[in-house]
Amino acid sequence: MRLRHLLLATALCGVSGGCATRVVEPPLLRPTRPAAASVPIAERPMPEKIVKAETEWREELTPDQYRVLRRAGTEAPFSGALWNHHEDGVYQCAACGQPLFDSRTKFDSGTGWPSFWQPVGSNRVAEKTDGSLGMRRTEVLCSACDSHLGHVFPDGPAPTGLRYCINSVSLDFANRTEAAGE
Repeated sequence: MRLRHLLLATALCGVSGGCATRVVEPPLLRPTRPAAASVPIAERPMPEKIVKAETEWREELTPDQYRVLRRAGTEAPFSGALWNHHEDGVYQCAACGQPLFDSRTKFDSGTGWPSFWQPVGSNRVAEKTDGSLGMRRTEVLCSACDSHLGHVFPDGPAPTGLRYCINSVSLDFANRTEAAGE
């Protein structure tokens, strides 16, 4: 690379009839990574799979969070802090912090749990069949840490027709400015 710059400088000196005694190399160009705020949440790279012993989860989570997130419990309807929450931002997994749902997809389902018509990306949640309580439902899990979030039902609004019915205690909220700075 230096030889090419030197040859270019020599050629320019011959054309212009004179030359500076010093050759200045251009700054080294490094690829830049876009700031987190410019990358949509759904397009951000997935974190590594989070695997912890149940004793670690028990130490890190509140008793209610542990019961719901790690033991697939359910909070009582209309009891969670986020069911009637209307700020602009992103709802994240309370266990690992992975962004899960955008407030722009939240709607009032009348059920008493936060409800969304889609996650921020299809790879942010996992689904599995849940046959508990004598009924067949689809359980929703955080794809990064396998924590129980709630269930998804086919009775939601357009455009998806889905209702992700999520326990408040399974979520943390970051306003749009905080979420963009991650």
